[in-house]
Amino acid sequence: MATSMPAPGDPAPNFSAIDQHGSSIDLESFAGKWVVLYFYPKDDTPGCTKEACNFRDHHPGLAELGAVVLGVSGDTAASHAKFAQKYDLPFSLLVDADRAMAKAYGAWGIKKNYGREYEGIIRSTFIISPEGTVAKRWATVKPAEHGAEVLQWLKANASS
Repeated sequence: MATSMPAPGDPAPNFSAIDQHGSSIDLESFAGKWVVLYFYPKDDTPGCTKEACNFRDHHPGLAELGAVVLGVSGDTAASHAKFAQKYDLPFSLLVDADRAMAKAYGAWGIKKNYGREYEGIIRSTFIISPEGTVAKRWATVKPAEHGAEVLQWLKANASS
């Protein structure tokens, strides 16, 4: 069962997770920065690869605005490391094995694929303000252009 997604203005749910390097990452350590938190279903699958590579390609512009990009899926740290290395991803990929982060952000729920229903990560993105509130959310995402879309939003709304 999906929980509702936090809306703009809501406090961003805190999290602590391990990234592809085995480092512990938590939201509180990014206080004062813009955080782009994107949920994706699975490492090295077509849509997820397009989305990750689009974030990679727009990472210099995002970093210039002081934004930190964090990808989240249920894959292992080893899977994340392989995915990040294969596509030269310059940002952390967080392990959400118990789906606690996805559930806290309403990014876990019923999905439909070829007439089959199952529970899984709902591809979605949250921009967390330097004050720790949700500034923007995308409940649906076009993977091939989403990094550009996030960058445009931040350019219009984040003063560095």
